[in-house]
Amino acid sequence: MLREGRDSYWKEKAASVIEKRAEPGTLYDAKALEDARKGAKQWEEKVLGPWMKTGGGAGAERQTASGIPLKPMYTPADVKDADYAAEGFPGVFPYIRGVYPDMYRGRTWTMRMFSGYGAPEDTNARLKLLLGHGETGLSVAFDMPTLYGYDCDHERAHGEVGRCGVNVSSLRDMEVIFAGIPLDKVSTSMTINAPATVLTCMYAGVARKQKVPVAGLRGTVQADMLKEYIAQKEWVYPPEAHLRLVRDLMLYCTREMPLWNYISISGYHIREAGSSAVQELAFTLADGFGYVELGKEAGLKVGEFAPRLSFFFNSTMDFFEEIAKFRAARRIWATVLKEKYGVTDKRSLLMRFHTQTSGASLTWQQPLNNIVRTAIEGLAAVLGGTQSLHTNSYDEAWALPTEQAVQVALRTQQVIAEETGVPNVIDPLGGSYYVEWLTEQMEEEAYKYFERIEAAGGLLKAVKSGYLQREIAENSYRLSRRVEEGEDNIVGVNKYAVQEKEPIDTLKIDFKAQRSQVERLEKVKRERDRAKVGRALGSLRRAFESEDVNSIYPMMESVMSYATLGEIVSVGREVWGTYKEPQIL
Repeated sequence: MLREGRDSYWKEKAASVIEKRAEPGTLYDAKALEDARKGAKQWEEKVLGPWMKTGGGAGAERQTASGIPLKPMYTPADVKDADYAAEGFPGVFPYIRGVYPDMYRGRTWTMRMFSGYGAPEDTNARLKLLLGHGETGLSVAFDMPTLYGYDCDHERAHGEVGRCGVNVSSLRDMEVIFAGIPLDKVSTSMTINAPATVLTCMYAGVARKQKVPVAGLRGTVQADMLKEYIAQKEWVYPPEAHLRLVRDLMLYCTREMPLWNYISISGYHIREAGSSAVQELAFTLADGFGYVELGKEAGLKVGEFAPRLSFFFNSTMDFFEEIAKFRAARRIWATVLKEKYGVTDKRSLLMRFHTQTSGASLTWQQPLNNIVRTAIEGLAAVLGGTQSLHTNSYDEAWALPTEQAVQVALRTQQVIAEETGVPNVIDPLGGSYYVEWLTEQMEEEAYKYFERIEAAGGLLKAVKSGYLQREIAENSYRLSRRVEEGEDNIVGVNKYAVQEKEPIDTLKIDFKAQRSQVERLEKVKRERDRAKVGRALGSLRRAFESEDVNSIYPMMESVMSYATLGEIVSVGREVWGTYKEPQIL
């Protein structure tokens, strides 16, 4: 899936999935299926048809957000291949109904609110606020300079420090972010990709300062570089260089940080870029299989590293399609790892994933409507079996969230968990004719995409040629046209719109964060041992220049010597250069 070349597995698997849909399963006998088909046909002719002629409104063609055509009703005939004896139970392969036998009856999903803005002190206060309000896992967002590997005093950082996340220019900043937060007691997720290895070293460096063994650190760093080239566009080096760093991180964490999830394979940004749910499902899993191939090429056994691969999905407004997407993802991941890669270890077959409600679905018009959108999207994630959840704040179409808005977003999760009764039953929509049928459709369409990716020469070639990016761009255009032409409605935007002044107060980030960060960085540079920094960066350069040396060890040395983020990343720029993507449209 990752390297150039063809793999017959995907073509054969796509064909077998389609063939399976035509075969009867074990849940219904032939007479029951025939009765269902006849009953549905009679209902359409004798009930629905006459009703439509009297002015009923059910006749318009409908489809999911991915463009899958929908019938007005589903029956057992639509899921005739169902085999509940083989795959109908939670915690049992292929885990379509959940990865754990008791799911939320045993433990509620982790409530992990995406936080980070301004200077490290600001983010430290926000993290403590959320922990005080009942958040159960930390999640840190970084600003654009940090995401691209620039220090706060770089000319390209001017005006962007602390704007869309917290700024980190050295280990000292990470120390401030987690001051008073014991890292042996929390799980932390960091949304960082291009400099993910550096930030992981910084997090481990804070643990060392706190006298916490790095082997006990729990959490996730995103580090999904394939997704960056496909969707988010925050890279530094050419793809091969970034994949080498991901490989080094996999090897390092397997040996030194065995509880740390070192890649969060992210469909979220693929979806935010304009993909359909089917494309999000297919491209995310294709990336996942690519990292499996990368680990194998590094000499690791799949059972050694697969349990540390986690996933990150989007949940947006097509309620049932999102639920079906999550269910299909679990079955595909477990099935392919077992069939194609020969994995037998149960922990390696479990697809564990974090979900974030959709930022793209939030509107700056009538922003309080976003509370409703987020609640629906969060509920879909829970019904789909997520392991952790971030709910967006209603004001995020305007700015980073205020304290009030982020509290409402967290309370949305808590209401779902504590008041709705949804967690009391595992996979409560399992067995729904519509949900089961739609799950199968999502799976079938994903396998078709896997085969197309192989036909394009494998995942890396498909990325470098722009194939996946064009698929997303074309779908984004399709969705935009549907809204513009009124085929899809967005309440408060193209329907029920009203004239309104600036409707809410928003969080303001001023230049104080940039000034304080530059001052801290200058102090770090004055006080550090320059000779020690130089030796560490020299070792890092030699590691980058040799494929056989794991670069994380000298990178950790550089971080602990207080080499800055920009200094470390610049060594890679000098060794590998930069990258320009192909023209997409």
